[in-house]
Amino acid sequence: MVSSLPAFLRLRPISSLNVTTTTTKAMPSPHHSLEVIGGARDTFLPALKTLDRPYNAFPVIGWNRHVETIFAAFFRSLPDVRLKRECLRTKDNGSVALDWVSGDHERLPPDSPLLILLPGLTGGSGDTYVRHMLLRARNKQWRVVVFNSRGCGDSPVTTPQFYSASFLGDMHEVVAHVSTRYPKANLYTVGWSLGANILVRYLGQESHSCPFSGAVSLCNPFNLVIADEDFRKGFNNVYDKALTSALCRIFKKHALLFEDMGGEYNIPSAANANSVREFDEGLTRVSFGFKSVDDYYSNSSSSDSIKHVRIPLLCIQAENDPIAPSRGIPREDIKANPNCLLIVTPKGGHLGWVAGAEAPLGAPWTDPVVMDFLEHLERGSSETSCSDLKVAKQGSEDLHQLEV
Repeated sequence: MVSSLPAFLRLRPISSLNVTTTTTKAMPSPHHSLEVIGGARDTFLPALKTLDRPYNAFPVIGWNRHVETIFAAFFRSLPDVRLKRECLRTKDNGSVALDWVSGDHERLPPDSPLLILLPGLTGGSGDTYVRHMLLRARNKQWRVVVFNSRGCGDSPVTTPQFYSASFLGDMHEVVAHVSTRYPKANLYTVGWSLGANILVRYLGQESHSCPFSGAVSLCNPFNLVIADEDFRKGFNNVYDKALTSALCRIFKKHALLFEDMGGEYNIPSAANANSVREFDEGLTRVSFGFKSVDDYYSNSSSSDSIKHVRIPLLCIQAENDPIAPSRGIPREDIKANPNCLLIVTPKGGHLGWVAGAEAPLGAPWTDPVVMDFLEHLERGSSETSCSDLKVAKQGSEDLHQLEV
């Protein structure tokens, strides 16, 4: 009777059953002091080893966003790194400067992972936050290059046009140049502040044809309209004046290029601007064909680009950032994108993050997190390459046997 039953209904003694017990490893949880969200949360969270620890702002310095921002800008240590400059001429006869670590062309193999760093507004390879990231990546045997935009980091200005939050032409040319120079290397990139905004816009525009294997955005203003509103409030006027002063210095060094500029240009207003908005009204928005400053800010924001990003992207923001307001972060789009992860720290100011093992004078809290993320992506890329090679080799052996 039993033998007439279908095989899947027959009962066997318990002793004859092979029972396999599977233990599911619990997903690590970030410390409750951090906001960690995004469509790629479960994918990348296990690789970020330091997020289970609390974010402890350095006493006194890290308790006030303005004190932290100013302290980091003036007192953070500047690592000594020998750089070799390459000036790249663009298609419109403009120039940008690429700063490579001196000697790495000979020391590192051609397939070493390559990291492009994009500093913030008026920033360059001489900024402390850039140098610390450069040094950390270089110590991991990564090839690193700093992309100094037109006029920044003493990059030459050869045409009557600076860079802007909307202009991606130079980014395209730098990426093409670097990838042609090192065709065997996987490309990665890290951007800060306005550099992060430009980076995310580039990732969104390139979308399905993006050459990067991964990217990191830090202190990104995301929504430039909101950032502009907050930039003109209270103590933020100090930052506005400081950045305007830096822009005017760069402009005045190259003022002869802008002689006799007609049309809507207001060169005297730009040269003597009292705010970034005034500088953008007199020069930037006209150079790049916008009807008004508000039109320029609205159409140059990277918040709308997040939904189009198709490569792994880590965004790190500070909740109390005075220049990149938390309310401008496109949280819902980041949650909906399976490639994006957002970390928001409770403190940090703008480009500060005076916390962690190296505080107060050393590297920002973000640097180890960024490096863990990038190395995780590179390991995954290497494993995929090895797997593809193994499959190709097996296929070759099978074909050989067939031919014999």
